[in-house]
Amino acid sequence: MRKHNHSHGSHPHRKIPVNEPIISPEATSYVIDAMSEGWVSSAGPVVRLFEQRFAEYMGLKHAITTSCGTAALHLALQTLRLRPGDEVILPDFTMISTVCAVLYTGATPVFIDSDPDTFTINVDMVTAAITSRTKAILPVHIYGHAADMDPILELAASYNLAVIEDAAEAHGATYKKKLCGSLGDIGCFSFYGNKIITTGEGGMIVTDNDEFAAHARRLKDMSHDPECRFRHKEMGFSYRMSSLQAACGVGQLEHIEAFLDKKRLIAAQYRRRLSGIRGLRLPITKPWAGCVYWMFTVLLEESFPLSREAFCTAMSERGVETRNFFLSSNSQPLVQDLIGDQGPFKVSEKIAEQGLYLPSGLALTVDQIEYVCNVIRDIVE
Repeated sequence: MRKHNHSHGSHPHRKIPVNEPIISPEATSYVIDAMSEGWVSSAGPVVRLFEQRFAEYMGLKHAITTSCGTAALHLALQTLRLRPGDEVILPDFTMISTVCAVLYTGATPVFIDSDPDTFTINVDMVTAAITSRTKAILPVHIYGHAADMDPILELAASYNLAVIEDAAEAHGATYKKKLCGSLGDIGCFSFYGNKIITTGEGGMIVTDNDEFAAHARRLKDMSHDPECRFRHKEMGFSYRMSSLQAACGVGQLEHIEAFLDKKRLIAAQYRRRLSGIRGLRLPITKPWAGCVYWMFTVLLEESFPLSREAFCTAMSERGVETRNFFLSSNSQPLVQDLIGDQGPFKVSEKIAEQGLYLPSGLALTVDQIEYVCNVIRDIVE
């Protein structure tokens, strides 16, 4: 791993990235083993090993690898056999992948505004959005903080709806001591390069439902008929994970507890060094959430002395990369064109305008955090 050494307050010799992963030595070793044994595509024992280990970690019966997190979401929704006219309730504030996964099935996304503290779906607004066409609720555990799941699960039970969790940013995060992704009917993860467990690209579906699991396995491999391989009764997808990615995943998963500790350490360091800056709102963590701080997020409120654009430019000039929050899904031109305006979403629109995250990758050092915080204080003062 590349190391950075910054003296107190000095300009880094290269930009501090928003995210830089740590690839464990075991991950590298398992990838080399897979290559030397000729297991490079999706066939081979290491894919099943990664699935088995991830299912064990989650405490669930099934884990199904996919080519990416978006593919995991799409397959999860596809196992519900959604049709055009069906509706899926999801937060307005999310990565566009969540929205696209719903659109791929032909169903209509129905957006809900955000909780102002956690940025997750505002559960108090969900009931009013349920119609006879609603088939599923798709909460997103955003930036490593769990959505408030109990009210969602109660609603789903009373209206006979499926719950698909988007846990792409929440590996190891908990809700009332239960792992995010294990609470609904199906959980979906991403292993993109900036995630806590990375395989470069890749994703995973987890579930205790045997029927969903079998269906997802078929769908991700072009829906070959189990009784006649090259016969296809339904639309399938080429959403397989390669053995090389899975080998990397096995090695990364062995370090998940250390990675989670590092994320919490980064958050604690930022909190200590950034508290008390006027107009800089640090993350709010609910007592029921075991947040993993996938990214350390801040809001620049009205009383903050600079605009977000001016702040990010000043940070960049001093060698610190930042990243703005996602946009409101409802405001996306794609969404406006396909399904029209469902807004306004006052909370998600506001956090989309005010929010950004600071360097939060696993390779980040305490010296780098100190440098970032010194730069912020210098800019503000």
